[in-house]
Amino acid sequence: MDGTTSSPHAFTLHAVRQDGFNFTAHMRTLCCDVTRRLPAMSHVQMERVAVTYCQARKRVSHGLYAALTPMRFEGGELTTVRHGQNYTCQRLFDESGHEFLYILSFYLPRFLQISLNEKLATVFHELWHIGQAFDGDIRRHEGRCYVHSHSQAEYDQQMQVMVDAWMARSPPSHLYTFLQFDFDQLRRRYGRVIGTKIPHPKLIPVHAA
Repeated sequence: MDGTTSSPHAFTLHAVRQDGFNFTAHMRTLCCDVTRRLPAMSHVQMERVAVTYCQARKRVSHGLYAALTPMRFEGGELTTVRHGQNYTCQRLFDESGHEFLYILSFYLPRFLQISLNEKLATVFHELWHIGQAFDGDIRRHEGRCYVHSHSQAEYDQQMQVMVDAWMARSPPSHLYTFLQFDFDQLRRRYGRVIGTKIPHPKLIPVHAA
């Protein structure tokens, strides 16, 4: 799928019809299995999570591997106030008019250059950010470090426990076999790597009527 802007306040995804290895389609299938197989992830409705890739500027192993973008503000609100100004977020719909509440992005080729276990832990890391109410807001922890709780190390350890729990439920290997390859290996096997690319949603000022 490709993202095409239809208005300043919303844009629509259209299906990709190209030959090659569809990275985002495979990632979506993997995430769907995770949310079905693990009770802790059962609140995630993947039909309302857009999966995309972003091109990493530098071909290095360090940096951001993935990111989750919430399409609502705290408490699932459509608007927020920053520096005295009301804002809303540009909204995203599929071709049938169903709205996405989250965008799950993977940075390529960087994400594909890490180990299989690191890739899976990254997937769980981002899915876990989705709020339990599934209202477009992220999961919020107590205190100042509301995104990852007070300890990044403990958060990462919790994600590894979830990866192990998912693997213990014997998911079909074809769901994750492609993650054993790096970007160049996938490209050699399939000719090219393709997928959904979505422009980052914009914050839009809301002016009083």
